[in-house]
Amino acid sequence: MALVHKLLNGTYILRKCPKPRVVFCPFWRTHFADYCSSSFQKPVAAPGKAYSQRKTKGNLEEHHQREVALEITSPEDKPEISFDKAIKEEMKGHFRHLKDDIVNYWIGPEGRPLHEVLMEQAKVVWQFRSKEDLDKWTVTSDKTIGGRSEVFLKMGRNNQSALLYGTLSSEAPQDGESGRSGYCAMVSKILRGPFEMKRSYDWSHFNTLYLRVRGDGRPWMVNIREDTDIVQRKDQMYSYFMFTRGGPYWQEVKIPFSKFFFSNQGRIRDAQYQLPLDKISSIGFTLADKVDGPFFLEIDFIGVFTDPAHTEEFAYENSPELNPRLFK
Repeated sequence: MALVHKLLNGTYILRKCPKPRVVFCPFWRTHFADYCSSSFQKPVAAPGKAYSQRKTKGNLEEHHQREVALEITSPEDKPEISFDKAIKEEMKGHFRHLKDDIVNYWIGPEGRPLHEVLMEQAKVVWQFRSKEDLDKWTVTSDKTIGGRSEVFLKMGRNNQSALLYGTLSSEAPQDGESGRSGYCAMVSKILRGPFEMKRSYDWSHFNTLYLRVRGDGRPWMVNIREDTDIVQRKDQMYSYFMFTRGGPYWQEVKIPFSKFFFSNQGRIRDAQYQLPLDKISSIGFTLADKVDGPFFLEIDFIGVFTDPAHTEEFAYENSPELNPRLFK
C-alpha cells in the first residue's frame, strides 16, 4: 500500500509539471529531460530585465554611499569653538545691561519717573504665568540633612499659578547628629544685575505684603531676608505666619510689614528690629507644622501695596530703636 501511495503521489506531481524540456549536454553527448516545475525552481528573469535590475541596484548602492559620505564630516568641517568670541559676547551683554541701568538711574527708580513711583499704590513683584517665572524660585526640604520630606514646584492649571506640593515627614535622620526634621520651603532667587552683581528690592513706599493663594488649611511661615554682605547676618530673617483656609476658593492674604518679627538661625530674638524695606533680598515660604502627610500651596501672585488704614510702625515694643531703655 505504501508503494501504491508513492506511485500515485509521483503521478500527481508529474501531471502538474510542464512538458519535459530536452537539455543537451555537450560533454557527455547525452539528452536529459527537465521535469522540474515552477514551484521547485526559482524564476529566471529575462536578460534585459536582469540588466535593468542590476542597474537599479547599483544606483541605489551608489546613492546610499553618497548619503553616508555626506553624513561623515571631515575634521576641517567641524565647527570651531572660540572661547574668546564667547567671552566677548558675554561682556557685550553685561555692558549693555550696565548702560540700561545707568540710563534708568537718571530717569528714576526702575527706569520710571520719580513722581510715578511715589504715586504707585500697588505693585506685583512675582507672578506665575510661564516656566520662566518658576525659574526665579528654588525649593528645598530636610533631605539636605538626611530627612524624608519631598517638595516639588510646577505650573498650575492653565498656566495661571504655581503649585507647590509634596509630602512632609518629621522622622529624624539616622545620622546621630540631627534630632529634629520635617520642613519644606520655597525661596525666591536673588535678583542679579550686570556682571552678576546682587540687586535688592525697594519696598519703602509700601507697608503691606499682598498675596493671592489657595491652600489645604496648613499654616505657613513667610520669611523675608535682608540684602547684606555681612557673614554674621546670613542666617537672619524676618518672619510672620500665613494661615490658609483650605477648600477650592482663593484667598487674599494681607500682612503688614510691621508684623514681621526678627529671628536668627530659626530662633526668635529678644531684641526685635524693624524690617528694612529698602534692602529686600528674597522671600520664602516654609512649612514645618509637624503634621506628616501630603500638602499643597497654590500661588497666583505676590505683591506689595499701600494700605492707608494701617498706621502702625512696629508691632513689638522690645525694640532698641523704639524703646532703648529696655536694653540699657
